Amino acid sequence: MKNRGKLLRRALGLLLAAALLLPLTGPGVVLEASAVTKAEIDALKGDAKDLASQRKEIQEKLKAVQADKNAAIAKKELIEHQIDLIQQEINNIKQQIAMYDQLIAEKGEELRQAEADEAAQFDLFCRRMRDMEEQGEVSYWEILFSSSSFSDLLDNYMMIEEIIQYDNKVISDLEALQTRVSEDKAALEEAQAEQEEAKRQQEAAKAELKAREDEIEALIKEISAQEDQLEAMEKELDQAAKNLDAAIKKAEKEYAAQIANVPSESGYLWPLPGNVNTLSSYYGPRKDPFTGKAKNHTGIDVPAARGTPIYAAKSGVVTTSVLGSGGSWAYGNHVVVSHSDGTSTLYAHMNSRAVKQGQVVKQGDVVGYVGTTGRSTGNHLHYEVRINGNRTDPLNYYKDRALYYRGSGGTVPVWDWMK
Repeated sequence: MKNRGKLLRRALGLLLAAALLLPLTGPGVVLEASAVTKAEIDALKGDAKDLASQRKEIQEKLKAVQADKNAAIAKKELIEHQIDLIQQEINNIKQQIAMYDQLIAEKGEELRQAEADEAAQFDLFCRRMRDMEEQGEVSYWEILFSSSSFSDLLDNYMMIEEIIQYDNKVISDLEALQTRVSEDKAALEEAQAEQEEAKRQQEAAKAELKAREDEIEALIKEISAQEDQLEAMEKELDQAAKNLDAAIKKAEKEYAAQIANVPSESGYLWPLPGNVNTLSSYYGPRKDPFTGKAKNHTGIDVPAARGTPIYAAKSGVVTTSVLGSGGSWAYGNHVVVSHSDGTSTLYAHMNSRAVKQGQVVKQGDVVGYVGTTGRSTGNHLHYEVRINGNRTDPLNYYKDRALYYRGSGGTVPVWDWMK
C-alpha cells in the first residue's frame, strides 16, 4: 500500500508537470521569438522520458494487480464450486433424513399395530381363561370325559393342547415382532441422528466456505478499485504523454521557425528552410551509395523537395557557380561562396543556380534550388564548410540547432545519435 501511494504521488506529479506544459499546444498561443530554446525542448523531452517511465511503472503495477485479481477470482470460483458440492451433499442428506422420517413413521405404525395385535390376542386369551375359570377347572375334564371313545378323548386332548400352544405362539410371535420393529425403529432413529449430525457438519463447512467467499469477494472489490484507479491513471498518463508530445512538436516547430533566418552562435545560417532539418548522410567515412565501399564524405546531405530554396550561410562573394564537369562533375550544379574570415561554403546538386560568379551575396540570400544533378541518388543539398580550402564537419557550426538524422534505425536527434 505504501509503495502504491508513492507511485501515485510520483505519477500525479508528472501529470501536473504535463498540465503546466499544455499551454504550449493550446489554441491561440503564439510563441515569441525568445519563448522557446533548445534547452527548453530538451527539458520537455526529459519530462516525456520520465512520463514514459512512470507509465511503464504503472502498467507493471496494473499487470500485477490484474494477476492478483485473476487469482482471487479463480479462488472464489473454486470455493463456489466447493459450496455447490456441499449443498448437493446437504440436499442428499435432507432426502435421506426425509426417507428416514417416513420409514420411522412406518415402523412406528407397525409397532403400534403389533402392540394392538398382541393386546387383542392377549385379551382373547384372557377371556378364554376367564370363561374357563367361570365354568370351573372341571371343564377341561368335562371335555375329556364327554368323549365318546378313547379316540375322541385323544382328539379332544389334542385340541385343547393346540389351543393353548397356538395362544402361546401368537403371543410369542407378537412379542418378537414388537422387539424387531422396536429395534428397526431404533436403528432408523440412530441413522437419522447420524444424518442430522452430518448435515450439521456440512452446514458448518458451508458457512465457513461462505465466510471465505465473502472475504475473497471483498478482496476482489478492493483489487478492482485499485485496478480502476491504475487504469484511470494510465489513461491520464497516456493523454498527458500525447499532450507532451504535441507540446514538443509544437515547440520544435516554433523553435525551427524562429531560428530559420537567425544565424547560429557560430554566425552560420542554416542553408535551408527551418523545417528542413533532417540529414540523410553525415560528414566522414560512410558506405558509398553507388559502389557500396567505404569512402570519406566531404559534407552533409539534407534531403528536400525539388525546388526548395537554398540560402547563403554567410555573406560573401560567389567564387564558383557552374554545372560541374571533370573533377567537379559529381557536384552537378553547385555554388561556392567565399567569406571574409577565410572560410567558404559549397552548395551542390542544385536543380538550378540563382547567382553568378563574382556576385556579392548577403547572408540569407537565395543562391539556388534543391535538385539531384551530378552524382546524386535523389533530391537533396550536399553542403560543405571549408576553412582555407580544407573541408570540415558542417555540424560543428550548428550545435545549437535542432537537427535530426534518418538512418536504418529511424529518425533520431543528431546530437543524441552522435553521442
